[in-house]
Amino acid sequence: MEPLETFIVETTEPSEAKAYESILKDIISELAFVRTIGRIKVRIRPEESLFMMAMVLRSGLPPIKAKEISETELDRPGSKVLITVTDEKTIPQFLEKLWEQFGRHNVIQPQRNLIEVISDDLEGAEESIGDIVVDDPEKSLRERLADMAIRSTPEGFRIRYHSLDNGRFIFVASEDTMQQEWIDEAGVMLEDLTGDE
Repeated sequence: MEPLETFIVETTEPSEAKAYESILKDIISELAFVRTIGRIKVRIRPEESLFMMAMVLRSGLPPIKAKEISETELDRPGSKVLITVTDEKTIPQFLEKLWEQFGRHNVIQPQRNLIEVISDDLEGAEESIGDIVVDDPEKSLRERLADMAIRSTPEGFRIRYHSLDNGRFIFVASEDTMQQEWIDEAGVMLEDLTGDE
């Protein structure tokens, strides 16, 4: 595991800090967040049934557009748009986006990395395909971060709040009703992590 710039675990039960730190490191490694997370601070107060986490991610992840992972051209008779996909792992998402835009019956996949699109306006289709957002890593990152935070949370802490904004993530969990002061405190933890930027 690459060292994090900051990795702080605070708890009112000091004997448990090392155990939480070990659990968090395992989860971060298991979910392949090692290169994504730059700084992390966790605060646990078992007597209040409270778990808080603040993280600063290392870099933003821009959306992936079709023109970045494929090439388009009209076939010779000009009856369809041919798309050659260079990043095969994006093909399922790419097909879904094409089905949404052109209809499932107008999208054919004769080979693994070749997709054909039929349209009444082939030139317009060829131009627009390049701007289709095939994958939004920020969206999937948000889901994975929430999963990581939930895995890190003690059993029974089912009342949760999370927020991801511009690479800054906060998470609060408790057994009790969520309190705004806890969310505010997690926000202060985040400010502490970003204070020197």
